[in-house]
Amino acid sequence: MVFNTGAALLDAIVLAVVSRENGGTYGYKITQDVRKAINVSESTLYPVLRRLQKDDCLEVYDMQCDGRNRRYYKVTAKGMAQLNLYREEWIRYSGRISQLFEGGATA
Repeated sequence: MVFNTGAALLDAIVLAVVSRENGGTYGYKITQDVRKAINVSESTLYPVLRRLQKDDCLEVYDMQCDGRNRRYYKVTAKGMAQLNLYREEWIRYSGRISQLFEGGATA
């Protein structure tokens, strides 16, 4: 992708991916789902997960899977509120950019 993916967009994408799973989801699956939209490395994604956890947008818990602990992430109420703000802003932002590309409004 030629466009830069800033921190807010990464946060929004991760929250959107995690919010699709009611019981939460684990890091590797999050990485795979995010990669369906943008190219991102695990070394980029895990700091995003930690930041969202620190900001109380994600809760984290461990669960046994095939004899190993797997870390799961689940969106909190604060995270859902933040995701809704991101969605609203994305609709406005992407609409304005689309208008410019299509030769519409310039203001």
